[in-house]
Order: sequence, then structure tokens, then C-alpha cells
Amino acid sequence: MTPRKPVYKRILLKVSGEGLMGRQGYGIDRRMLIEYSREISDVHRMGVEIAIVLGGGNIFRGVSEAAKDIDRVSADYMGMLATVINSLALQNALESVGVFTRVMTAIEMHEVAEPYIRRRAIRHLEKGRIVIFAAGTGNPYFTTDTAAALRAVEIRAEVILKATRVDGVFSADPLKNPDARMFREITYMETIRKRLKVMDSTALSMCMDNDIPIVVFNFMKRGNLKKLVSGHRIGTLVRGD
Repeated sequence: MTPRKPVYKRILLKVSGEGLMGRQGYGIDRRMLIEYSREISDVHRMGVEIAIVLGGGNIFRGVSEAAKDIDRVSADYMGMLATVINSLALQNALESVGVFTRVMTAIEMHEVAEPYIRRRAIRHLEKGRIVIFAAGTGNPYFTTDTAAALRAVEIRAEVILKATRVDGVFSADPLKNPDARMFREITYMETIRKRLKVMDSTALSMCMDNDIPIVVFNFMKRGNLKKLVSGHRIGTLVRGD
């Protein structure tokens, strides 16, 4: 059977920090890094331009129990630095499987990574490099979901693919409620109205205003990313009316 051609030319992949933990309680599971790298490199070989935004919850989360006594602004900056650690780890894993990668940070740290410059990021993508956007937006009070939406708009990504541990968007937490119903498609406004926590409201509003669809899918199932990019109906599509 002839392989399907990719339906997207440029994507932004949003991966939670918790996804890098694997079965550990915190930190980075090397097995997950390798698994993610293989999945991403398979799609990269299809000719898809890939940008990535990673969370930092596996290392530090600004709203966690550990941070409850820390000033919110300080905690958010600590969370941004955690995303840089994750980004460097993923960069190393991707380059170990032969994929050229660049890490660009919203907070300048020249000895570690390139500063984020929109035109340079787009040029990297055009040259076939995977670009990992680290340190969120560089501002406190904004989540990595919002950073993903912002970067997707800036680089003109066709879609945001949100990698999770479940198959899509459900009416309730499927890990706690076996009767939870999965949505195949849902609008931005419905997700906000139903408080489904696909992304925070700022990120959803930005996607809605710029007509960028979001696909929520299970990244723990091998091959799902490639199937999704090939046009298979995987996960939940969040779109406009």
C-alpha cells in the first residue's frame, strides 16, 4: 500500500512535561525521550516542518504544592527554566537519531540556546530543522499552552497537535470516570463553556481568533503522531464553528 502524504506542511507539537516522566514520579525518563524522538523523527522524514513546545511540570510547576509558598512570579520563572532543561534533553535525544534541531528561548541565555527570533525560527524550519521553543513566552502568568498558541500563530503553523496520555477530549477525566464520553470534534467555545481544560482560555482564544485548529491525541500510543499527520482521524479536533 502506498504511504499517505502528510496533510500538514508545518505543525506545532505541544508536549507536557509530565509526558517525559514516563512511569517515574518526577524528572525525565530516558526511555520516553527515545520513544518521543523516534516518533517525531518518523514524521520529520515525511517532510513535515516541526516546531515543539514542552511543558516543565515534570521538574517544577508554578502552581504545585512545592511552590505554594513561593512568589507566583518567581515560581513561573522557575517553571520556564524547567522547560529549558526539558528542551535541551529532547534536543539531545533528537540529534542522537540524526535530526538537526535548534532550541530557541524566550529568555536570553546565549551559552545554552539561541534567543527566539521569529524570522530565524521560520528559516530553521524551512531548512528542515526541528525547532524547540523553550521558556514559554518569557513572561510570568502565561502558561506553556499560551506559548504554544502564540508561537503557532507567529510561525504560521497549520495546526497545534497537543500530545496527552489519553485518546482525546472527554466530557470528564477518563482515568477517573469510566463513563466519560470522548468528543471527536468540538468547537473552541464549547471547550471554554464546558471547562474541558483542553488549553487555558487565553490559548484557546488566540487559536480561535487566528483560526488554528487543535488536535488532542494520545502520544503514548506508538505511531499515533504519524497517523495523525497522514490524515487519519486520531484524537479530538478542536475547531471554529
